[in-house]
Formats: sequence, structure tokens, C-alpha cells
Amino acid sequence: MVNIVPIRLGGRALKPHTAIVRPQLGGRSVLTASPWEFVSLWLRKEKQEEALFYWDQAEQFSIASRGLPLQSSPLLHYYSFMNATKALLTSKSVTFKSRHGVSSHDMRGPSSVIDIKNEGVRIQNHGIVPALAEYLGETETSRNHSLEELMFNLPYIHRTYCLTYPSQTDMFVPLIDAHYVVDKANGKAFLVAYLSENFSNRRVVNRLTSSFDIHDDTGDLIQIRSKAEVAFSRPSTPTKAELGRLSSLQHLVRSELFYINGTQTLWYARSSVAGPTKLGRFSPTMTLCAMHRLSELCRYKPLELSKFLSGKKNWLLSEFIRQSPPQFVDEIASEITGHEFLVPNVRSPS
Repeated sequence: MVNIVPIRLGGRALKPHTAIVRPQLGGRSVLTASPWEFVSLWLRKEKQEEALFYWDQAEQFSIASRGLPLQSSPLLHYYSFMNATKALLTSKSVTFKSRHGVSSHDMRGPSSVIDIKNEGVRIQNHGIVPALAEYLGETETSRNHSLEELMFNLPYIHRTYCLTYPSQTDMFVPLIDAHYVVDKANGKAFLVAYLSENFSNRRVVNRLTSSFDIHDDTGDLIQIRSKAEVAFSRPSTPTKAELGRLSSLQHLVRSELFYINGTQTLWYARSSVAGPTKLGRFSPTMTLCAMHRLSELCRYKPLELSKFLSGKKNWLLSEFIRQSPPQFVDEIASEITGHEFLVPNVRSPS
């Protein structure tokens, strides 16, 4: 496809960005084992004193949670997440009510059995959680979600979910070499990516959402593209207006494109599979809601939480409690600064 060329900025190909709103496209990734200090310095430089207070408080809750057992840590994790979210909203001048904005939602009915299928949350009309959802531009209309739905929709524990429920088909399809290109024949920019080897087949393609289509299936791996596209004429030296349009395209694409943080950013396309409801929400909102429910159980019903963690779904819940803090902090740090964060590789002495 001779007319298809990568979009470059500063000599580097532009790839999807971890920030959903206002990404610094083309910026260098920040290499750090933890984004706490970088964001603190960034907020101080930007004279965001109130946001800095919330961010530093979030870090202190995070530090206090270290070493605590799984039955106790959700409480401190939640307050860390909540204050990090307040730092984001404050730094972006978003007005919000200083209440949680999420509460428990009784889904048990006549049954008293404790299960992630009937432990639910309800997102309120006002407060921190709905303000975050609105800022990210979420499209979900339902405000009631079970813990099962939330866990199912989180990419960083989705594989754990599928192992917990062996009959569940993977909803998140791993991608390789995701980047933005321009078709010089029509002056349109869009996203392309290869489906990873174990997922590169027509059966997987058929369950991709309507946001994606096949771009090239002549090689060993199938390459898909975003159906959404924007006008673009200068792939090597993009204008400010073109980068603005690409940011809009990025927001559209990110509604079905999720990532897991680490030494490299792992991207996944969401597909349509049988199972719990697929939610029109982004990971930070779902993580905050799920941790809120677990923190409530930790405070008010510790014996129920203990039963949760010793039941059939104990590994899934344990993995969520362990893996959500670094992922959530990475996501909020990226939204605050517009930068991407990578964990540096540690090389063995030669």
C-alpha cells in the first residue's frame, strides 16, 4: 500500500496515547518505576497547589497501604484513588461536588449468597465519580453495575477473569504495532494495528466492534484499521490544526482501545463476546467504582469481604486489589500531565 504512510512528529511515528483527554502527542515517554514524584513536580511547576495537595495525599494513602493484608488494603487504596482523581479534576478546573458520587447497589434480591454477580455499585448524579466519567467523555447510560461487570471490563485483570470463568471468551484482543497513518490518496488519517498471532484470524475479526475494519489481510498477520478518520495532509510535518484533529480521533479510538502499563504499553481492542455487559466506560472510572465497593465491605462488612477473598473468586479479587493501584495511578498521571509513563527495564550487570 504505497499511499499509506506513518504520521511522524519529531522523527517518531505517532502511536495511540495512554491519555484519553489532551494527550501530548509525539512527546517522549517518562521512564520511572512510579509516576508519583514526576506528577508532583509537574503540578508544582504548573502552580497547581490544590491539585498538588490532593496528589500528595493520594501518595500518602498509597504508602500506608503497603504491607497491609488484602482484607484491609482496599480502604486505603480507595482513598488514594479518590484523591488522585480529585487532583486530576482540580488540575483541569472541573467543578465537582466533594462527595464520592458512588454508593452500594443491592443486587442480591431474596438471595443472601455473597457473589461478585450481586455486589453492585450505583453512580450518583453528582460527586467525584460522575465528574470523572463526564470529564473522560464516557457514553454509558446505565449507572448500576455489578462487581462482575466491572471486573470483566477491566483489561488488566481480564485474563484472570477468563481463567476464573474458563468458558469465557477473551473480550480484549491484543494488538501489535498500533500507529497512526495517512492515506495520501484521499488525505485521511486513521489508526492501524496488527492482531497478535494467536488472535489473527477471521473469527476474531468478525467479533471486533464496528469501530474497526480489516485494512490488510495479505500477510501472516491481519492488520485492522479504525473506521474513524480525520483530514490530514502533512504526515511528516503535521500542522497544529492537524494534531488537534488527531487528538479528536484519538478520543474516538480510545473508546474501544485499552492498555496495560509496564515496561512497554500493551494495547488491546475490545470485541463483542457473550458474557457480562460490555460497559461504555473507561478503566479509571470502573476501577474507582470497584475499589469503592470493596472499601465499603472492608469498613462495614469485613466478614463478608473475608468470605469474598476466601471464596471461589478469591484469585480474581486478589489480583484486582494487587494490580489496580499501579494501573490506576499510571492512567490518572497520564491524564493530569498528558505524558505517557513506562517502567524502565532493569538490566543485569554484564
